[in-house]
Amino acid sequence: MIDGPEVTEKRGAAAALTHAHRDEWTRVVATLIKRFGSFDTAEEAAAEAFATAAERWPVDGIPPNPGAWLTTTATRKAIDRIRRESSRDARHREAQLVYGTETEPLGAIDDDRLRLIFTCCHPALAMEARIALTLRMVGGLTVPEIARAFLVQDTTMGARITRAKAKIAAAAIPYRLPTAEDLPSRVSGVLTVLFLIFNEGYLASGPDTAPVRQELTGEAIRLARLLHELVPGDGEVTGLLALMLLTDARRSARVSSTGELVPLGEQDRGLWDAVLIAEGHALVRKRLASGLAPGRFQLLAAVNAVHTDGAATDWSQVVALYDQLTMLDASPLVRLSRAIAVGQRDGAEDGLALLDGLTTELTGYHAYHAARADLLRELGRTAEAHEAYDSAIALADNTAEVAFLVRRRDELTGYPYTR
Repeated sequence: MIDGPEVTEKRGAAAALTHAHRDEWTRVVATLIKRFGSFDTAEEAAAEAFATAAERWPVDGIPPNPGAWLTTTATRKAIDRIRRESSRDARHREAQLVYGTETEPLGAIDDDRLRLIFTCCHPALAMEARIALTLRMVGGLTVPEIARAFLVQDTTMGARITRAKAKIAAAAIPYRLPTAEDLPSRVSGVLTVLFLIFNEGYLASGPDTAPVRQELTGEAIRLARLLHELVPGDGEVTGLLALMLLTDARRSARVSSTGELVPLGEQDRGLWDAVLIAEGHALVRKRLASGLAPGRFQLLAAVNAVHTDGAATDWSQVVALYDQLTMLDASPLVRLSRAIAVGQRDGAEDGLALLDGLTTELTGYHAYHAARADLLRELGRTAEAHEAYDSAIALADNTAEVAFLVRRRDELTGYPYTR
């Protein structure tokens, strides 16, 4: 059956609205915050503008410039809202606090969307508040969507976002770009927020949660693309985007049809996304060609470029990259990754020796026990491997990972185990 003109027009309007929400939400909200100085006013007016578009576009047609239409409509909604409220003077005082004193513009890096990102990721806010506020104000996700992503009640997430906005007003956190001196550390904080969002999607937690949350990984990548568009010369921004792309490229091969995690060496590389890999590799090569010393995310992106280059991983290159990374970040997690790579390059004995040096620091981390279990298994130390798998299973909270570890444990022979 062929759809009539009315159905086709409605579908076109719906698609245009979805596209506009993805591309214009951040710009509309940022513009309104700059004009009215209120996160609440901006959020509510933007939401009303999109709701109005959902009603009017199927009837009136898609406007020639959807972004301008939405901004104009949202501005009118905000003005109407302020006129209706008796607290207008209080909102004006709040606006003066939010604007703060303008800092010296950072050349081309002067964009209202960038101001919004830095404000939502301000270090004065708790990390969980930064994540929630970024997803709401920058990403445009609804409160229920964010609540589902982080396995909390809608009311809990709503309260978290409300408290974050109240903290911005009460603490007079300015809606502005950081100074040139503060920019590197503030960019690092933004990248941490985006990385945490991506990780929750890439290795989702919770027994009743899908092992991979594509809506979260996709949103993190979208926000990283936006940040890269706004500050294209920042190497760590480029590195994080490349890292996300190269990691997400393997998503289709990471979980088996039975819901079990598939380790890198066993993945079907034919399922990897060649377009994302090519884009990620290009970003890594661009940073290498700059001749500048790489940062943490650039080195992690380079590791993933090695993993996705050719038919098998060159573990010597991976170890060399982790050697560089440990000079920047000698955290237990980085040393764990390096130990695993050494085990692949030099053998299980060498890898295990490095892992055993991390026992006191990572005893509560499931990946540490899983790595030990695999190396002990390779060395034929079955009883110890079984015990390590048990520890990893008890600590893991990703369903696909637990399924993989249980199978690996149950495959062990020479150990008196009964299910």
